[in-house]
Amino acid sequence: MTTTNDQPQRDAEQYHLENVLQRISINIAELDERLTAYADDIQTQKEYLWNSRDEMDHIEKISARESIQQAVMTGDNALTRRHRLEKLKDSPYFGRFDFTRHGRQEPIYIGVHHFRDDMAGENRVYDWRAPIASLFYDYETGPAVYESPEGNVAGEISLKRQFRIKGGAIELMIDSAVHVVDDVLQDELSRASDEGMKNIVATIQRDQNAIIRNDEANALIIQGVAGSGKTSIALHRIAYLLYRFKDTLTSKDILIISPNRVFANYISNVLPELGEETVNEIGMEDLANELLEGTYRFETFFEQTTALLEKNDDVMKARLRFKVSPAFLTQLDRYAAHVEANRFVAEDLWIARRLVPAWLLEEVFRKHRHLPTNERLKQVSWEIERKIGNQYNYDLEREERKELKAAVKKMLQQTTLRETYKGFYDWIEQPEMFKTASRGRLEYADVFPLIYLKIRLEGVQSSWRNVKHLLIDEMQDYTPVQYAVIGRLFSCKKTILGDAYQSVNPYSASKAEEIRQVLRQALCVTLNKSYRSSIEIAHFAQRIAYNPDFEAIERHGEPPSVERYRSRKDELAAITDMARVFSQSDHNTLGIVCKTQKQARKVFDALDGEFKRLQLLSEHSAAFGQGIVVCTAHMAKGLEFDRVVVPDASEKNYTTDMERNLLYVACTRAMHRLTLTYIGQPSTFITGENAHSAVDADQVNALHQ
Repeated sequence: MTTTNDQPQRDAEQYHLENVLQRISINIAELDERLTAYADDIQTQKEYLWNSRDEMDHIEKISARESIQQAVMTGDNALTRRHRLEKLKDSPYFGRFDFTRHGRQEPIYIGVHHFRDDMAGENRVYDWRAPIASLFYDYETGPAVYESPEGNVAGEISLKRQFRIKGGAIELMIDSAVHVVDDVLQDELSRASDEGMKNIVATIQRDQNAIIRNDEANALIIQGVAGSGKTSIALHRIAYLLYRFKDTLTSKDILIISPNRVFANYISNVLPELGEETVNEIGMEDLANELLEGTYRFETFFEQTTALLEKNDDVMKARLRFKVSPAFLTQLDRYAAHVEANRFVAEDLWIARRLVPAWLLEEVFRKHRHLPTNERLKQVSWEIERKIGNQYNYDLEREERKELKAAVKKMLQQTTLRETYKGFYDWIEQPEMFKTASRGRLEYADVFPLIYLKIRLEGVQSSWRNVKHLLIDEMQDYTPVQYAVIGRLFSCKKTILGDAYQSVNPYSASKAEEIRQVLRQALCVTLNKSYRSSIEIAHFAQRIAYNPDFEAIERHGEPPSVERYRSRKDELAAITDMARVFSQSDHNTLGIVCKTQKQARKVFDALDGEFKRLQLLSEHSAAFGQGIVVCTAHMAKGLEFDRVVVPDASEKNYTTDMERNLLYVACTRAMHRLTLTYIGQPSTFITGENAHSAVDADQVNALHQ
């Protein structure tokens, strides 16, 4: 398959490919020799150190150990380079452009990793993150300029060529005077899904490249429609930053806050594919548990969402709406200031027949407001003891020091954190806004307000204080209070991404503008083009949640199917038939996406025993693979499937705004085929009667036929 009809050019490129592969093999062989030599040298040095240990002095031993350590590091670097060269053997590059500067034309090949031919002293392949590689993504043929460490470099691009190489052979070769990756992108998008997220280095678009290479924004907020590749772009951005700042930034310095463990596993292969180590990942609930030191039990976000769907409790919705409002955060700040001003009641104190005035105790206590409470009290006692020593030239005795500490501690009006937080609702005269969840646990909506109050009043200890870059996915599912906590915990740069249209809990969600109010100096960018679904599926989903800025890539497929059944038994039988048809197809993944976990369990039970590759996802799941995956829309967020079936898409099951969002999420998981089933009447969200968009009358009528 090729769009380049010039056979001599194709032959020339195949010859070049074979030459590059040969040079890779030569360099690997040379590295193997060096690795063997390093291993022998290290072993020799260790034996010398052992045999001469009684004759060497301390300095000589230190020098010998440092020499061994240096040899080990050199060997590790060589081994890392060898691993990267091995990865290049299957597909060393994906693109080429010819760049002329200072009258000299040079073909530049772009790949996932850099390949410098040490044996010949030449750069054969440039890393996609290298400054010169930006030309491939940002320019068509004609004048072009890129920013190098030495300054801007101007020239002209005379050729752009894209490849798909597999097993040492060119499968696809495309020449284009315009943005070459569009053609290859179509080819990639038509393929079946994988178990994990793919790297997109061969198909990065111009607007995506600008986001990836933005290394100046303190906080970058990416609002991207479903299927816009925002998560993949964010991960490529991390890979770029690790490359750009390799001397000061490592994978250990980066933290990802992800919505669940399944999603974390789904994206875990992207960075290793790009030659970087995996980075640390944590969920919001795990972070909360760490900050609260495991002392408070609370419901999960998944449980909160499930309760909303199953109970449809208006009083609960009111509590959630209140706690997501900017006014709530403002009131919480005022309350924290009120508690701070009244929690320490200083009194004149006599220690060792010396007066310590109340105003001095108050002043010292306020000065150390950044410290945790216990440390703060210790600091007050220590400073007062020092002042007595300096002013009266008197050192307190042991018993007097104990007396001072006890007296200072007594001045603190101490209550538990939970009692203090509950007191907030009495203070604002809305006690009904605090209610515990089942088994006396905190409601999820109260967890981060509690943590925020703890930070303000006591301080917190976090193992993530040294993080240099924070990535937050599914930004719409976190509240302003959660962002306030994040802002105080992480002073580092941030990449924040999500889609307001995909909130699974609209009663406690945030939009980009609201996040900017909490995280100052944030830069917002928007990705409106969707690449995941066929244009037919994308237009269908637009009926459910209309976004006037949404743009679908022109990739055609089967129109979505909306199927009516007489009974639940007939519906489940039909879904089973769809699963059988999928099992015999070329597609890899079928997602059966339900509204609630109870509904997902019923579908799973109906299929269980007939299919080998069948999995039910829950909040406790850690991964998913190819085959049939039954899950809720909540668990499906961020994932994609070749085919999607949405059971019970009826008016009874999908009625509220929250359910509209879940239905939209479910439908936008589909890449190639989408089927919705229902009993009774279909949801008005899919018939157009209660939809956000003005759809064609013919399309609406077709759904009723």
